[in-house]
Amino acid sequence: MYDFIVDLKQFSTDFNSRLPQFFKFPTGLEKRVSEAMFYSLSNGGKRLRPFLVCRTAQLFNVDEQASFYVAASLEMLHTYSLIHDDLPAMDNDDFRRGHPTCHKQYDEATAILAGDGLLTYAFEVLCQNKNISDSVKVKLCSLLAQRAGAFDGMIAGQMLDLTTDLSPELSSADTVKHIEEMKTGCLIAYACQAGAILGNAQTNEYDIISRYARNIGIAFQITDDILDVIGDSAKMGKTLGKDKQQSKMTFVSLYGLDTARQKAEQLIKNAKEEIAHFGDKSLPLQKLADFILSRDH
Repeated sequence: MYDFIVDLKQFSTDFNSRLPQFFKFPTGLEKRVSEAMFYSLSNGGKRLRPFLVCRTAQLFNVDEQASFYVAASLEMLHTYSLIHDDLPAMDNDDFRRGHPTCHKQYDEATAILAGDGLLTYAFEVLCQNKNISDSVKVKLCSLLAQRAGAFDGMIAGQMLDLTTDLSPELSSADTVKHIEEMKTGCLIAYACQAGAILGNAQTNEYDIISRYARNIGIAFQITDDILDVIGDSAKMGKTLGKDKQQSKMTFVSLYGLDTARQKAEQLIKNAKEEIAHFGDKSLPLQKLADFILSRDH
């Protein structure tokens, strides 16, 4: 019988063990920034986004080495966003994944450069993948830049998230949904869509995977919002209660815990119905959807 938690833990262990291959540190003083990059990248995390890349690609029997490079590049970009998000000018957090944040372990300037380094290195690693064609690399690079970007991607979502003095007409469920779709949902969408691109998915298959990703992406952020209120800081590995302190708009602040959870449950139901199109092969992705709803960290 398939056990998602066992699968995720084994995947995470294997994934983490392979990350050092990307880091051959310089010998001079400049190595400080690459050491900071590796510090933040290697400090745990559930590795859900890399898991999504690889298990979505698995639907199409993609070679594991091909999907690993794509997954690693995505996790580098994701980690850059966490480093910058934790900075004093943004969320001002001291802990991430149970460890001191990059600017606390090193210093603020090094953390900024480490984030910059991971962002740029993500695309270099993606292009180093010898197991995929140049045309697929171009598609993946373009999509990753778009999903992480400032126009309708992650950075745009983070900008909105920082804007706590929104005018009343913008303080609505649609605005919160838009923030959460971009801030968290865009990289989750990329993870699934990248797996589909690697597998040369047909248009209808790509659309199904995109709808699945959209649903779990919003549900993931709603669950994060809920855990910020009722979660355990030790399990979460970061400071909680900050949404309320910073007057951030979330589904919880708009609707309360019960309704927010109901909305997440409906999104997960929708996601599972979509991905069931792929039959038994979709079981890891269905169980991942359940995990998003039940997780405590």
